Amino acid sequence: MSKNDDKLFTVHEHALEKEYETCPQCGAELSIKNAKSGPFLGCNNYPTCDYSRPLSNQSHFEDDKVLVGSECPECQHELALKRGRYGFFIGCTQFPTCNYMSKTETPDETGISCPQCKSGDLLQKKSRFGKIFYSCNKYPKCKYIINFKPVSEECPECHWGILVEKKTSNGKQLICPQKSCGYKRALLE
Repeated sequence: MSKNDDKLFTVHEHALEKEYETCPQCGAELSIKNAKSGPFLGCNNYPTCDYSRPLSNQSHFEDDKVLVGSECPECQHELALKRGRYGFFIGCTQFPTCNYMSKTETPDETGISCPQCKSGDLLQKKSRFGKIFYSCNKYPKCKYIINFKPVSEECPECHWGILVEKKTSNGKQLICPQKSCGYKRALLE
């Protein structure tokens, strides 16, 4: 080995030392762990030591940001931008006395009646992962849900109340959402 190889090995060795940090509470090694809220660094001596810290640098938003000039419609105190389990939302600064929360997204009405309960309408909603789906507005009484855009047209084979628009390798198609029915046809644009 040459002198340059020794320097490279030493630099690489130090880089590995920085990667494996030690716990500030007990001195044990920290490792990357996963939870519902995302990855974090946790102590390997868990449950004896409960030290953890977020892996990403999102801790810069810890306090609620008061929205100056805003007013809670229920108690007339100021509103604040808060961070919750599913992201940011606007809520009252007097929580837990006042539980006001503004709905940031309202579900979009499709104007198509629910084929299962026949009394509700299908709404376009977005999951916490950003995926669009359609469900009955009579939930939890009716739990009908589909993942593709509904079309207000009865299936000619099984007479189900709607068809869904789906993109396939053959182009856009209208398909019956009933698994027992295999109806599909090309959608002319």
